[in-house]
Amino acid sequence: MSVLLYEKRDQVAYITLNRPDSLNAFNDELNAAMGEALVDYRDDPSLLVAVLSGAGRAFSTGADLKELVAKGGSAGGRQINTPLMKSDLPEWPGEMKEVWKPIIAAIDGFAVAGGFHLALECDIRIATERSRLGDVESRISAWGGRHFKRMIQMMPFGEAMHMLLTGTHMSAEEAHRIGLVHKVLADRDALMQEAETIAEQIKLCAPLAVQAVRRLAYTSFVKTGRELTELNQTLKKRVSESQDAKEGPRAFAEKRKPVWTMR
Repeated sequence: MSVLLYEKRDQVAYITLNRPDSLNAFNDELNAAMGEALVDYRDDPSLLVAVLSGAGRAFSTGADLKELVAKGGSAGGRQINTPLMKSDLPEWPGEMKEVWKPIIAAIDGFAVAGGFHLALECDIRIATERSRLGDVESRISAWGGRHFKRMIQMMPFGEAMHMLLTGTHMSAEEAHRIGLVHKVLADRDALMQEAETIAEQIKLCAPLAVQAVRRLAYTSFVKTGRELTELNQTLKKRVSESQDAKEGPRAFAEKRKPVWTMR
């Protein structure tokens, strides 16, 4: 059985973590498969958006601690990595090997530890009512220092500190209340239907503009001042001088869907 399912359908990449018996914990095999899927998604011009989900009772619980212990390792003082944080991939916000295409996290069940951080690296998060989200790494003496700043930026400070200091997780409703989750759905069927609805909305937008927005947004977390201004100018020039920049207004005037060429 493949540890990862990868399907391409209607310009959408569906990436499903498929180790349900291990709550989709990341072992070496899943890490490698995930990395390959992300690179393929990045490089395939026919794909405009990805939906990331997990089979079974979890989105992901992070690193496979049983495998880690079997290898004689420990979490002590080390960050437990998800596949988007592998050493052969650039640092945040380029951890997805500069995948600037949007990714939707469809969370059904547990998204904790590295699985929680994996969800935070996606652009839009939706979850089922039964889902639980949180950074629980302090309970196994793991160190997710690279993600400390990300949590502080994306969550209310008090909520982030409570999670980090207690090692507890929160309900999907609570995550929605503080803005971490866009919408809470009744079950998996409704979750995937909503993911497809969001994907269709993204596909209506100019791909170059969407990718520029994603890149600028995440770069603003780590760069400021002149560097950010220069990137903004570069991306603006690339988008505004593209053929798609002419196609958008033309399609609107002609009352039809635009045909994006990504040029």
